[in-house]
Amino acid sequence: MDEARARDVLAAAAVLPGAARKARLLALGENAVFAAGDLVVKVGRDAELLDRARRELDIAVWLAEVGVPAVRAAEPKALLVDGHPVTVWHRLPDAVRPAEPGDLAELLRVVHATPLPPFELPARDLLGGVERWLRLAGDAIDPANAAYLRERRDGFAARAAALTPHLPPGPIHGDALPRNVHVGPGGPVLVDLETVSTDLREHDLVVMALSHDRYGLTDEAYASFTEAYGWDVREWDGCSVLRGARETASCAWVAQHAPSNPKALAEFERRVASLREADETVRWYPF
Repeated sequence: MDEARARDVLAAAAVLPGAARKARLLALGENAVFAAGDLVVKVGRDAELLDRARRELDIAVWLAEVGVPAVRAAEPKALLVDGHPVTVWHRLPDAVRPAEPGDLAELLRVVHATPLPPFELPARDLLGGVERWLRLAGDAIDPANAAYLRERRDGFAARAAALTPHLPPGPIHGDALPRNVHVGPGGPVLVDLETVSTDLREHDLVVMALSHDRYGLTDEAYASFTEAYGWDVREWDGCSVLRGARETASCAWVAQHAPSNPKALAEFERRVASLREADETVRWYPF
């Protein structure tokens, strides 16, 4: 799904009357995210994401009820428009500053202390998207690289299922990065709730460990995260397993953009090569 297709769906959804063509594109990944006036609209890449979109709305209502600072839904139901799920959200006030690792850690402490909701949350299916992302990549990627990632996925899925956690399992954000925190006049709030789940809380902490190891997060920034949370997941002997699983998923995620973006293909190939060579010093770049 490119921007033009996403705008066509946005116009057909009629959730931004008169503003669909002028809406500002905020992000283009698995969702195209548009802003206009007081609303933000997410257009999912395909119909497979409809159930996840519906669950994200339920999660937003639950987090509002229990007082977790998070983005709020403007419409209670997800639409399916021309094969794409569409959800509508209240637009947050302009950020007063960039989110920092400590902001994320404080919000994770709140989420991790929250009891389970009255509806069923799924487990964190970290590797569940790998097959779909590789399928979307199609012939743009080397079939040998796709086969390698499938094999790696299966291995890490089995190892992750056998882990003994250090923290008690429960609600997690699932994609715990500072980019998923918005710091407005009222303080930090969580955004992108589609991966909220119930699983090992270590999932949320490994993300920042990988950010430090692969994406250039400084020692000082990582220390501010662990200090604010109160524990460093790298002390846990299961850290390398969840880290390896997330590397696998992150590599496959980039692949879906390869057919239309040469930079994505180059980043995908960089990541796969570093995994094949077991070279943890290779820098990855956000995409």
